Amino acid sequence: MMIRRLLVAPFLVVAVFAFQIQHSMAQISTAATAPAAPKQVFGYRDFSKEAGIEDKFLAVPNAKLAGEHLKTLTAEPHIASSPEDYKTAEYVAEKFRAAGLDTAIVPYRVLMNQPKAVKVEAFDPSGKQLMSGPTREHVEGDPFDMDPRVVMPFNGSSGSGDVTAEAVYANYGRLEDFDELAKQKIDLHGKIVIVRYGANFRGVKVYIAEQRGAIGVIIYSDPQDDGYYKGDPYPNGPWRPDTGVQRGSVQYLFKYPGDPETPGIPSLPELPDSARVNPEGNQPHIISIPLSYRDAAPILQAMKGPGVPQGWQGALPFRYHLGPGGVRVHLVSQQDYQRRTIWDVIGKIKGTEDPENWVVVGNHRDAWVYGAVDPNSGTASMLEAVHGVGALIREGWKPKRSILFCSWDAEEEGLIGSTEWVEQHAQQLTNAVAYFNVDVAVAGPDFSASAVPSLKNFMRDISKSVASPMGDTVYDEWLANRHGNEHRASNAPAQPGAEVHVSDLGSGSDFTPFLQHIGVPSTDIGSSGPYGVYHSVFDNYAWFVMNADPHFVYLQQMARVLGLEAVRMADTDVLPYDYPAYAREVKAYIEAAKRKASDDGLTGIDFVPALAVATHFATAADHAHQLQLNPPANVAQFNAALRATETALLSPAGLPNRPWYKHTIYAPGEYTGYAAVVIPGVNEAIEAKDPARASAQLTVLAQCLERATQTLESAH
Repeated sequence: MMIRRLLVAPFLVVAVFAFQIQHSMAQISTAATAPAAPKQVFGYRDFSKEAGIEDKFLAVPNAKLAGEHLKTLTAEPHIASSPEDYKTAEYVAEKFRAAGLDTAIVPYRVLMNQPKAVKVEAFDPSGKQLMSGPTREHVEGDPFDMDPRVVMPFNGSSGSGDVTAEAVYANYGRLEDFDELAKQKIDLHGKIVIVRYGANFRGVKVYIAEQRGAIGVIIYSDPQDDGYYKGDPYPNGPWRPDTGVQRGSVQYLFKYPGDPETPGIPSLPELPDSARVNPEGNQPHIISIPLSYRDAAPILQAMKGPGVPQGWQGALPFRYHLGPGGVRVHLVSQQDYQRRTIWDVIGKIKGTEDPENWVVVGNHRDAWVYGAVDPNSGTASMLEAVHGVGALIREGWKPKRSILFCSWDAEEEGLIGSTEWVEQHAQQLTNAVAYFNVDVAVAGPDFSASAVPSLKNFMRDISKSVASPMGDTVYDEWLANRHGNEHRASNAPAQPGAEVHVSDLGSGSDFTPFLQHIGVPSTDIGSSGPYGVYHSVFDNYAWFVMNADPHFVYLQQMARVLGLEAVRMADTDVLPYDYPAYAREVKAYIEAAKRKASDDGLTGIDFVPALAVATHFATAADHAHQLQLNPPANVAQFNAALRATETALLSPAGLPNRPWYKHTIYAPGEYTGYAAVVIPGVNEAIEAKDPARASAQLTVLAQCLERATQTLESAH
């Protein structure tokens, strides 16, 4: 029967599924037939031996065990730095050690806020109270939402204060939305801005509001975006109920992620306080509070002023207005900022031939509340990948390159655990051949991936080697659902062809410090579906078994994909980077930027030198690719040059006004936050109508491409 349509109390769901799983897991776990191993794989002289190793690995990850991991990890709220968070670290470490990994729990001491008091009130012109919140999240029958350890809705990195002002509605809080308000001569100085979630990173909404003079921001979830407009709300479906609130950080991570006090420096416990300074470079100075649509509705309904422009109307049952007028809003935010201890868990398998060349696999473990989808579906999948690798170890296998499995902490507050670890190990990571990330592993059945261009075909090949629960391969299902299944947004021009689309890497997860700060080639995977309870108390085990993956077979699938990435990359003879694909994409980015500059009427920008270097890079990439197909005797030197090519794309000076971000091809956008901006120095200068900066950034880009070209040519 269809469990998501049951009319019985949802708290019965866990018991129902426990019964079903006991009686059907054997059939489910064998339903998907493993695809035949490929005869030849790019990067291997002879794949036959590796094929046997991979077959053994793929047979091990277990759906039932993955479900047990998920149930254990999500039994309690485990916000970063809490005692419950440490319990999850111990659980992960125990599983790493059981698999034979050399394991350590690694602490850092970082600045984070937790709420003392959060309050929102609204009053009409006569002083009558219209609402008081935030209302506690609750639906009838949910077995988890009344736990006293559930943290009240708040925004990480919010400022503290007590402010009262008129409200102005700014749609999604995009740059173009704020510009529309300015066009309508609506002054935001001294106002409280109310915006809806979606379209950009929540921190960008606050960033622009602060720039425009607002004294506070309310970010609410409109039912048009993830509530009843999409379908049935939880517990009758997967979408956000009326009290559901999206917590989240509003750290300005597009400037730099990690501990606010130590950009570029690891926040080790022994780092003295005198070495920690708060440059106030990546945190708001104003209040930001998240709200449910139940609480936001009275505010929006009371607002006066012009009616909203086309596209700004949400799904609440009344006409939206821009304000100001009709309502005054009172915000109270008392945030407890302290230096708190967080815990990464690192498990290592030492390589036999190139132990200093690491393959790093990572997922974050901390959650705003229970985090069944985000992130612990990823944690459960990673633990089953480790289970599979442990089985290989017990049979005597050792990888050529070292493999590190990493469980990051405090990702939700600003990618903190991964960033501090990367900053601590920056020198060693110049030899890391790949970073493989998983965050939300399973919210549904639709697989997608993001990667640097040199690893996009690698991801496609991996997906062809893993069985789907549907009976074909992950690749087959990915191909069948490829239209509209974008993993991560980007401003890159569309790629032609009928191949599955592998997205670009912006930000919003732990690949950010690896790729964009120190240049480690990276991928990110996930499996999506209708998911309206993001960052709320309802992202829990009961929701997961009702809506996402009742028999945990997609957790099993993602464990196989993630683990196979690591095993295959660790054992390749030649690093399987596809630089011809990289060169094609970079050239397309430059040509698109040239068209954009022309369309915007910007003159005096010379794209010819950068395009010439991009052509030179493509020629070197083609030559290197031929050598990869017929590798030289000194493969170690060749591999070193292949790896160093990605590092060559870093600018030592970093991007303008945000030097922590050093990659000249990919970065999160200053005004998007999560979505990738390609050739960001150039494109953001064009967006800003700054031809001088665009020209300077084209020069930097050309220099980095020339350095990458010379690095590839040295491999010849």
